[in-house]
Amino acid sequence: MRYWLFKSEPSTWSWDDQVAKGGEGEEWDGVRNYQARNHMRDMALGDRGFFYHSQKEKSIVGVVEVSATSHPDSTTEDARWDCVDIRAIGPFPEPVTLEMCKTEPRLEDMVLVKSSRLSVQPVKEAEWKLICEMGGYKG
Repeated sequence: MRYWLFKSEPSTWSWDDQVAKGGEGEEWDGVRNYQARNHMRDMALGDRGFFYHSQKEKSIVGVVEVSATSHPDSTTEDARWDCVDIRAIGPFPEPVTLEMCKTEPRLEDMVLVKSSRLSVQPVKEAEWKLICEMGGYKG
């Protein structure tokens, strides 16, 4: 299993919106960055991801699972853009903020800390475990 982080503006698509989609999940569509798209192409069924609220909140608020592997993005006719489907697994008891990640020395090399603008990014297993611990997530 590999780990990822999916960023969304809560005013556009929030954790609550993701949870409301239930077990079927939802396309992670609209990504128009080649690096983020390539990360989605590398995902496997069952991979886990952090759900990150960007903009004002700047925090990890939940865990999602890849429920469909890379396929054409239904929001465009342009064949260059793919997406995956994700479904909510569970909320973080305590959100883990970007600031918390930046002040944790063991996360200094995390993509979120070094390049916080990328909308879909890989997370190393050690980073995953540490952030889950920081947020009180036991899933």
